[in-house]
Amino acid sequence: MTEPHPHREHTPERSLERLSADRKVRAVAQAGSYGTDFAWVGSQPTFVVFERDILSPRSETRAGITVERYPYPKLEEWRDWDAARAEAPLATLATSRVAYDPTGHYGRIQRMLWTLSGSQLAAHREELLSTAGSRLDAARRAYTGPGHGVQEQLLALADAREIALTLLYPALLTRLHLWPEFEIRLPHAWRASAGLTFPKAVYRLEALYAFGGETEARRVLLATRGLGLLEQERRARTAFQAGYYDGAVRYLRDETARTHRADLHAWTHLTSARREKLGTLLGVSRAPLGPAALELAGELLDAVRDGS
Repeated sequence: MTEPHPHREHTPERSLERLSADRKVRAVAQAGSYGTDFAWVGSQPTFVVFERDILSPRSETRAGITVERYPYPKLEEWRDWDAARAEAPLATLATSRVAYDPTGHYGRIQRMLWTLSGSQLAAHREELLSTAGSRLDAARRAYTGPGHGVQEQLLALADAREIALTLLYPALLTRLHLWPEFEIRLPHAWRASAGLTFPKAVYRLEALYAFGGETEARRVLLATRGLGLLEQERRARTAFQAGYYDGAVRYLRDETARTHRADLHAWTHLTSARREKLGTLLGVSRAPLGPAALELAGELLDAVRDGS
């Protein structure tokens, strides 16, 4: 009897076969650039799955293959725009490639997202801008004013970047009826899609991250050692070797803020060596901090609103 090849079980093709054959799975799509004309050496296979018997979204990565799972009832609910915009991963649904869809619901969700009217997109943009404005106000109250020190300046920078990336950048793309794809090549993508049309907005988005090309990317990669960022460092190094220097920096800055937020809160109690590494990763000697970061995010919000 022939032994199964040890790596065959974890190929994207085998994963797709297995997911599509699972009785609990009611739809499967592939997301990201893997398997497309835009694929590169750092593309990761990602599947979007709607499945019975799960109650909330969850994500798992195994052998380099990511599966994003969603409860089956959402496959019907998200055909409605008001329900989808409140909770669905809109960009993922709009840009993925359907592989298995016996009910046809996934295709209907996509057609709905692809054919939104100008007024629907404008209302969605205003909703994103309103949420961003509220979060910026909350960050100003929390991190600026008398008695605030270095840790508040760093937390303000981290929040300004998250607001810019998750709310303001998607809001900007509504003007082009495009959906963001948050791959590690993200700065490359936002320049290609919006750089010429909305230079003010993209300039401010870039300024928040304080890019510095190959030199800065090399510094940031070296600073990951000893901080438990092995997987992130591996992915960023792949981007670096492919020439996506700013993509590697953007990714590591955001991942550092996400995984080491407790360190930002406890900044004054860290060793000087740890502060130096985290500071390099976050770009504290290059980026605007505290009120300046929030002011820049506010300017980005205005540029998105004005379409400039």
